[in-house]
Amino acid sequence: MIPVRGVSGQQVAILGLGRSGLTAARAIRAGGGEPVCWDDNPAARASAENEGFACRNLTRAGGFDGVVRLVVSPGIPHLYPVPNPVVAAALESGVLVDNDVGLFFGSLATPAWENFETVPRVIAVTGSNGKSTTAAVIHHILEEAGHASQLAGNIGRGVLDIDPPGDGEVVVLELSSYQTELARALTPDIAVFTNLSPDHLDRHGGIGGYFAAKRRLFAEGGPDRAVIGVDEAEGAYLAGQLAEGPPDDRVIRVSSGRKLTGPGWQVFARKGFLSEYRKGRQAASIDLRPVPGLPGAHNHQNACAAYAAVRALGVAPRVIEQAFHSYPGLPHRSQRFAAADGVVFVNDSKATNVDSAARALSAFGRIRWICGGLQKEGGLEALNAAAGAVARAYVIGREAAGFALQLEMETEVCTTMDQAVARAMEDAEPGDTVLLAPAAASFDQYDNFEQRGEAFMQAVRDRLAKPD
Repeated sequence: MIPVRGVSGQQVAILGLGRSGLTAARAIRAGGGEPVCWDDNPAARASAENEGFACRNLTRAGGFDGVVRLVVSPGIPHLYPVPNPVVAAALESGVLVDNDVGLFFGSLATPAWENFETVPRVIAVTGSNGKSTTAAVIHHILEEAGHASQLAGNIGRGVLDIDPPGDGEVVVLELSSYQTELARALTPDIAVFTNLSPDHLDRHGGIGGYFAAKRRLFAEGGPDRAVIGVDEAEGAYLAGQLAEGPPDDRVIRVSSGRKLTGPGWQVFARKGFLSEYRKGRQAASIDLRPVPGLPGAHNHQNACAAYAAVRALGVAPRVIEQAFHSYPGLPHRSQRFAAADGVVFVNDSKATNVDSAARALSAFGRIRWICGGLQKEGGLEALNAAAGAVARAYVIGREAAGFALQLEMETEVCTTMDQAVARAMEDAEPGDTVLLAPAAASFDQYDNFEQRGEAFMQAVRDRLAKPD
C-alpha cells in the first residue's frame, strides 16, 4: 500500500466506497489521516464500518465540518451532466476535491528514494481504445526484460494498493478519463495517449471535454517523455503542443497504417510491420503478423505505443520483439479462446463503443459477428463502413431489433447470448471467426463487460462440449 502523505491528523472525506474508495480510506489511515466515509448504498457503508471507518452523511448540513479534502470515486460525476450533491457541497465549502490517482502521485516519492541507485518511474497510459492492452504489454515487456514492474490503475490493482516501488522499479498505470479529469497531481515520467474516439460524452459535456480530460495527463505536470498516437486530429494537436519543434524527441509519435516522417522520433506500423525511425533513419523493424496475442491493426497500434514507451526506458528492440511473441493477451480483448473444425472463437467484449468494435472487425477474415447491448450515442455508421468481412451479424440486447435496423448487412435478431452463439455456430464454416465485439455497453443484460464475455465463452464451450 502507498500511505497518503500530507494528511496526518486531518479529516479526509471519501465519497464512494467501492474498490478505489475503500483502498483510499486505508491508505489515508496508513498516512495518519482520519477517513470520513460516505456512500448512498447502506451495504457499502456497512463494509467500511466493519473495517473501523467512520461514516458520515456528507449531504447534510455540517457534513464537511473539519474536512480538508474530498476524495471522489471515478464513477461519480463532479461536473457533467450535473455535479453530485456531495461534490457540490464540498466545492461550496471550499474543500479540495481530488481522487485516488491524485493522492497516488502526491504520495509515491519518499525520502527512501534518495538511497536508490535508480529512482522508480511511472508510465501512465490513457486514450479511448487499447489503453488496457497497451499498459499490459508494457508491463509484460518490462518483466520479460528483467525489470521489476507493477501494473495498476484501471487494470489490475488500485493505484494506492500497490507495494511501494523499489530501486529501479517501474509502475505502469492505465488511467481512464474519469481518473485523469479530477486528479490534482498528475506527474508520470512517461505518458501515453493511444487514440481518441467519442465515448462517455455525457460525463464530459461533449467530445471537447472528453479530450480535455485526457489531455490533463500531459499538461498538469509535464512528463519527461510523451508517446502520442497521431492518427486522429486530437493526437496530432497534442503532439504539436508538447513538442518544441520537429526534432524534439521528448515526443514520440505513433501511428497505425501510415508511415511517419521527419527528424523526430516515430514508431508506426504498416502492413503488419512495426518500424522505429529516429532523426530520419530507421532504427528497428519488427514483423507483428505472427504475434498471436496482438492480432489486427488496432493491436499493432497498441504494440507501437508499448514499444515506444519501453524504448524510452532503454529496452532493446530484440528484447521487445521476444516479449511480443510471449504476450498472452488480455481477457475480453481480442481473446482467442477456442477453435474447432476450422472455426476460431474470439472474445472482444471490451469493445464497448463503435470505434473499438470497428477496429476488431478489421482484424479478422470472414466474421460471424455477435453485437448489441446498451447503445451509446453517436450512431452506428462507422460499423457499417468497417463490416466488409462480416458474413452475418447476430444481435443481442433488450433493444436488439432497433440495433439491427441500423446495420447495413445481413442481420439476425437473437436477443440473448445463448441464441446468438447457437445461430452463429450453426452458420459458421471453416475459416470463419465467431467474434463477440458488441459496440455497446453491457448494462442492459450484464453487470459489466467481463460478465458478458464470460457468458459468451461459456456458451461456446457448452456447445462445443455437446456430442454431434
